[in-house]
Amino acid sequence: MREIYDIADEWLSAGRTFAIARVIATWGSSPRPAGSMMLVGNDGTLAGSVSGGCVEGAVVKTAKEVMADGKARRLTFGVADETAWSFGLTCGGSVSVWVERAPVGDERISQWNKLLKTIRQNQFSVWITKLDEASVSSIWLGDSTPDEYDLPSPILSRLRQLTQSTRPGAEVSEDGNWLLQVFPQRSQLLIIGASHLTADLVELASRFDFETIVIDPRGAFAEHTRFPVLPDQIHHAYPSEVLDQFALDRSCFAVVLSHDPKIDDNALQILLRKSLAYVGALGSKATHEKRKSRLKQAGFGDVDIEKIESPIGVNIGAVGAREIALSILGSLIRARNSK
Repeated sequence: MREIYDIADEWLSAGRTFAIARVIATWGSSPRPAGSMMLVGNDGTLAGSVSGGCVEGAVVKTAKEVMADGKARRLTFGVADETAWSFGLTCGGSVSVWVERAPVGDERISQWNKLLKTIRQNQFSVWITKLDEASVSSIWLGDSTPDEYDLPSPILSRLRQLTQSTRPGAEVSEDGNWLLQVFPQRSQLLIIGASHLTADLVELASRFDFETIVIDPRGAFAEHTRFPVLPDQIHHAYPSEVLDQFALDRSCFAVVLSHDPKIDDNALQILLRKSLAYVGALGSKATHEKRKSRLKQAGFGDVDIEKIESPIGVNIGAVGAREIALSILGSLIRARNSK
């Protein structure tokens, strides 16, 4: 989802005129969640989506009107709507979309840059938008006081509650006048060991809003592993040398992939003493039995050892590194969605 903001930044930097369409509410079976975004360029270029293709045509038409007069608009489509039927929204759901012109002017561009900075630095933030023709926005950071903002009391109260959010999304205030879009910190994924499997997992996990952190003391492995998508961090060190830099709490996920007991056990003996959202370890059942024996000798009981998912990943009959990475991603998403 976050890639769309990089595209918007590129368009702004290039001086392009475009509109931003965001899903602000859904009911029933809607193909895209609240917070989904689509960019519509004045040359007809599109990026992102607000549905499965059902309502994009109507949104593009409205986006052109918004770019022409600068006035934001709200669109609502549902199966009771003749218009929605004509666009194919027959899945039993409804969707509301907010369409506004891309930021123009120093103050609005400043707010946009503030949002981009928080996303890139993995900071909690809320994009607050007044749902009127002017569509004025501001960005609230979770480490600041909401009272500093000139907002109605119910919105200030809701902002305080949203600091507990762990999933991205958007909601409209009860009075229908405000849109609050939440950008929580991305879940941290600690990957112990660098390999082709690691590279595939980094690529997949990055697409699903995990902050990817690779830890491997074998510099040659990390340096010569080709990453199609670079990890957010790479540490050439033993896990015990760097793991204290991370929260190691319910927002943290860890997978142990090095195939080297000296490295894997070094990580597990720290991770199992914490309450992570997920711990998985690569290896066959026989390999895991040997691992369990070593951990018991190190003083760990069955309750701690049972925290480890091994064999790792959802059973899809995976063959090869990419499929194994996909199966691991399945386990990570399952654990994240069960929180």
